[in-house]
Amino acid sequence: MSVPEILKNLRIPAIAAPMFIVSGKEMVLAQCKAGIVGSFPALNARGEGEFERWLQEITEELDRYNQANPDSPAAPFAVNQIVFRSNARLQEDMELCVKYKVPIIITSLGANPDVNDAAHSYGGIVFHDVINQRFARKAIEKGADGLIAVAAGAGGHAGAQSPFALIQETREWFDGPLALSGCIATGDSILAAQAMGADFGYIGSAFIATKEANAAPAYKQMVVDSDADDIVYSDYFTGVSGNYLKPSIAAAGMDPDNLPKGDISAMQSSLTSTEEKSDAKAWKDIWGCGQGIGAINAVDSVADRIAKIADEYAAARTRLAL
Repeated sequence: MSVPEILKNLRIPAIAAPMFIVSGKEMVLAQCKAGIVGSFPALNARGEGEFERWLQEITEELDRYNQANPDSPAAPFAVNQIVFRSNARLQEDMELCVKYKVPIIITSLGANPDVNDAAHSYGGIVFHDVINQRFARKAIEKGADGLIAVAAGAGGHAGAQSPFALIQETREWFDGPLALSGCIATGDSILAAQAMGADFGYIGSAFIATKEANAAPAYKQMVVDSDADDIVYSDYFTGVSGNYLKPSIAAAGMDPDNLPKGDISAMQSSLTSTEEKSDAKAWKDIWGCGQGIGAINAVDSVADRIAKIADEYAAARTRLAL
């Protein structure tokens, strides 16, 4: 299996998932400095010129950190681009990614050769989110370098396939870089992902309950207080199936066990609107989360969360005499 050079010296083989609203520049910097790939969706930088400011600050701060710590440099960072027809910012945001030579681009909700070509123009690499083999093959055919297999149980927009099936079938034809998303919240789960054939664990929900997360205190505490039984899989909120915290749905006045069918037209509003509305809205009021949160028992700093995962990963390797 082929792992890109920039991903060979991570503290642990892990990539932090970009979470809508939740992932900001403070979280990314903390993740990278702690030794894993930090990431954020471009659309999280909402104001005029804000995305470029984030890119400049992240790039400059990581450069300063690396100069001060030449023996233990930070991990690279990634930007998530939503390749969906409602994302009018895509071309402009990719031009800025080229300008700042963002090391890794993560694409979601559509594979786009132009995005891949733009990243490759300066030596960047592209990972694409997939939930089945049809989307996986299409992404590689269009020029993506790696895949993120989004299995059942992943937070936010997620697939429905078992990680065993998804990784096994992908590895039948693809030997490039591969990350597994879905209940990756411990060092044990990262090692399990590698045992199945993935190169990296893809960690999202575990970082919601951190001090650096741009999440409401109630959201963080709900993650701490909840477990897999508190996750609902539905396409009602955005038109694309995803996992959400049941208590947040109930708090919005809906029955989480009887949600109607969703409409894909809701995607534009959920991803791009900055208007405050009286009705409950995905991500702002209805909180995405994966099934792995039973492992999260406190709100910690990003550095402490990664240190704990790294210790678990080392212990799991020792337990299996690896």
